Amino acid sequence: MKSDMFLEVLRAISEYPLKVLDVPNTGDNYVAIDLSETNNALNKVDLTCSKNFSEFIKDYLKINHAKVAFGGYLEHRNLYRRSIHFNQKNEETERNIHLGIDLWCDEKTGVVSVLDGKVHSYKNNANFGDYGPTIILEHEVNNFSFYTLYGHLSLDSLSKWHVGTTVKQGEVIGYLGSSEVNGDYPPHLHFQLINDLQGFSGDYVGVCNKKDLEFYKINCPDPNVLLNL
Repeated sequence: MKSDMFLEVLRAISEYPLKVLDVPNTGDNYVAIDLSETNNALNKVDLTCSKNFSEFIKDYLKINHAKVAFGGYLEHRNLYRRSIHFNQKNEETERNIHLGIDLWCDEKTGVVSVLDGKVHSYKNNANFGDYGPTIILEHEVNNFSFYTLYGHLSLDSLSKWHVGTTVKQGEVIGYLGSSEVNGDYPPHLHFQLINDLQGFSGDYVGVCNKKDLEFYKINCPDPNVLLNL
């Protein structure tokens, strides 16, 4: 599907914000967060330590009287340098540009299917700094197929699913995992839209490098086109 056609389909899906967490958005309990390399506040946080990182997220939510902190699409982040899964010495090939939206909130928060669809694949991506347990759903809207990825889930989120199982919009498909299973991050959901899955199963690139950015901007548009956060 051409990129402009994909965006046209996505924009026509709903005039209302769609839900991806089992946390109602009252307008003041979701707050934007900046985890980019330009946020100087992060210089005081040891992001290599999931405990310290978690305390930073908890404090941020408390200060802002919010339940969910969200953001990160195309954000350039230093936090991936802690993991050899992402870190490369070459500036052009270092993967540090985030391709989805992260929603940071409590462990065991329910994750819901953003649309009707079916289970394409699922996998525990257990590399340090990776997604951990991940579910990919396939959707068809106006004869166009595309995918949504839900990463950093709990291990038991994968146990009930089979490839091809249908899911309904708003159905709980899993729960947020702890740092012990989610790649060593504070509990959060990585939510990503994907046009062409390129043969991947249970996994897809969620952080890219500068060299490949233009392709991924087209193949993985801003999830906020559906969430409207």
